[in-house]
Amino acid sequence: MTTPIHGQCDPRFEPVKKAFENNFSEHDDLGASVAITLNGEFVVDLWGGHLDEDRTQPWQEDTLVNVWSSTKTMAAMSLLMLADRGEVDLHAPAAKYWPEFAQNGKDSVEVRHFLSHNAGLSGMDEKVEGDALYDWEWMTAALARQAPWWEPGTQSGYHALTQGHLIGEIVRRVTGQTIGNFFRQEIAEPTGADFHIGASEGLDARIGNLVPPSSAASRGGPETIAGRTFANPGVKATEPRKRAWRAAEIPAANGQGNARSIVRAQTAMANGGQAFGKTLLSEAGTKRIFEKQSEGTDLVLGLPVTFGMGYGLNSSATPISPNTNSCYWGGYGGSSVIIDQDAGLCFSYVMNKMETGLLGDPRGFGLAAAMYMSMA
Repeated sequence: MTTPIHGQCDPRFEPVKKAFENNFSEHDDLGASVAITLNGEFVVDLWGGHLDEDRTQPWQEDTLVNVWSSTKTMAAMSLLMLADRGEVDLHAPAAKYWPEFAQNGKDSVEVRHFLSHNAGLSGMDEKVEGDALYDWEWMTAALARQAPWWEPGTQSGYHALTQGHLIGEIVRRVTGQTIGNFFRQEIAEPTGADFHIGASEGLDARIGNLVPPSSAASRGGPETIAGRTFANPGVKATEPRKRAWRAAEIPAANGQGNARSIVRAQTAMANGGQAFGKTLLSEAGTKRIFEKQSEGTDLVLGLPVTFGMGYGLNSSATPISPNTNSCYWGGYGGSSVIIDQDAGLCFSYVMNKMETGLLGDPRGFGLAAAMYMSMA
């Protein structure tokens, strides 16, 4: 039975619609959305499928789901905005803004190391138990006390959950606002992005549950940096179903949104700082993404990754675009984001049926390939 697809698609991007339909027929997608802007204008905004495995509840136009690490693009954009305004120096020690962070030999760790997963704090030494993950003060105080697991600035090790707290505490110290509030006021509301870092109870009726992957991904031995990273804080794929998770601000992992809302928020990064009649950053501010911070095999992911300021960069090891000035990130289970400044493209795919990958899978990759085929 063919899955009905809803929304709009510019005829030029018909290959994307075909690939989206193919995800349901060939890749067993359940419910999903895909969106693309070109030079700041929507050319694709599609959704389809269901919220439940029995396929009785349709994915709606305004359905939201937890997008896991695609949330990191929102945290990074927030910090890049502050840098663009001259309120944060990305090359300054983090302790300039967060004095307590200097403990345990971290006095020379720079703000940019948070953006590029180079801070040496990919996991936590103090056991994160009970609701500690939801306690901002506890999490940031524990990270401030901790010694790095490797020499900061020398290589990346994916800060799966801790990155958001590190970035978010800089935002809080500089602005006096939580990162969820800053993001809402400075990015989501101006662009009309229905994306939430810290979701109110009133949104629950629109938030769909994620379907966990059929098998867990390998995370390395318990003594490896990868194993230690994913063990503490340890988070199950069903955690986003909890009200406490949704209400908390976990800017590395608990954003609630869909493809349209991600693209609304991120379009300015692909379009010289402009989005939907608003100026969010200068063009130079958006180009800071491409200041390369590290490259090589990531200590946690075990994959070759080139990191710029807050985003993964296009490279021969991770060829996400035919264009040089392109960047990306993705979320556990399959959500993905691509920003292509050369082509003026902003892309996102968001779904509810999770696969094992941390940075995307064939469903999102196929849609991105179809996007570039449409541009050829």
